[in-house]
Amino acid sequence: MLDNKEQNLTPLDKLGEFGLIKHLTESIEIHNESTVKGIGDDAAVLNLEGNETVVSTDMLVEGVHFNLAYVPLKHLGYKSVMVNLSDIYAMNAVPSQILVSVAVSNRFPVEALDELYEGIKIACKKYNVDLIGGDTTSSTSGLILSITAIGSAKKENLTYRNGAGENDLLVVSGDLGGAFLGLQVLERENEVFKVNPNTQPDLAEYDYIVGRQLKPEAGKHIVELLEKLEVKPTSMIDISDGLSSEILHLSEQSGYGFKIYEEKIPLDPMVIKTAEEFGINPITCALNGGEDYELLFTISQADFPKIKGNPNFTVIGHTTEQNAENYLILQGSESAVPLTAQGWNSFDDE
Repeated sequence: MLDNKEQNLTPLDKLGEFGLIKHLTESIEIHNESTVKGIGDDAAVLNLEGNETVVSTDMLVEGVHFNLAYVPLKHLGYKSVMVNLSDIYAMNAVPSQILVSVAVSNRFPVEALDELYEGIKIACKKYNVDLIGGDTTSSTSGLILSITAIGSAKKENLTYRNGAGENDLLVVSGDLGGAFLGLQVLERENEVFKVNPNTQPDLAEYDYIVGRQLKPEAGKHIVELLEKLEVKPTSMIDISDGLSSEILHLSEQSGYGFKIYEEKIPLDPMVIKTAEEFGINPITCALNGGEDYELLFTISQADFPKIKGNPNFTVIGHTTEQNAENYLILQGSESAVPLTAQGWNSFDDE
């Protein structure tokens, strides 16, 4: 956190709520023609030209979803946008607007919120999304972020969780488990720092997985690539709570069981190396870790030649029959382990 004793920082009460809103939003740029009116009125006005509108919202709470001891505010702003855009891309839709609501305690100076909004603005510019409004209020429990994302798609392009059919292929983008292990590294270094505040962590060798935790990317390039390849997923979901949990969601919604194969799950070499360092099975990190924000989707077998050999995609399994169970087939054997939802749950007791 910024130190009010060492720097000339601006307390929030100096600006007041409306002054703060003006300060944080006066440099906001509009990127989409569908944004008729953004910040500055009682409501935003959008013209989505007859497309289906998709809306999603997520909340991030200090002490539950993030720890400011090792999460820079600029990274937090960026990640908070990614978390929400990922849900829009998981519908095979294109995000175009977000609304940002912030509850903040008086321990944060204006300059801290400037850092937060800098990350939000960088994300908006990179993903061609407009910040069109939101709310600010006080908090007695630290920082709370709530973001709503709005997007659109042609009706025939929308992809739901329930569309998988029998013998569809299960495909994942990117690699898995990195965000979870990045968090383990950050937590470990934070504990070392608390014991010896003069210790400065060297995270260079963990750059990839720490980046997966602090600055994830949403699946824009995957949705664009699928369109280019003329592949329409039959179902899709983003991987926020771990691969197992997301497969179970697809299974519950579609009614079909899934089989996935341990040796097919994509793991970065850094994930394997770091998992061994922590004494964790890297497959467990992929199955239960979460926060990878990759896209998990099913396709018909007829579309397999279109994605075959593409480095962005890995076929990890397939659907089976109606009302069947979900299994992980272990590497080097035909042994099957039932998939269970062991992903992150914010309501679990610590």
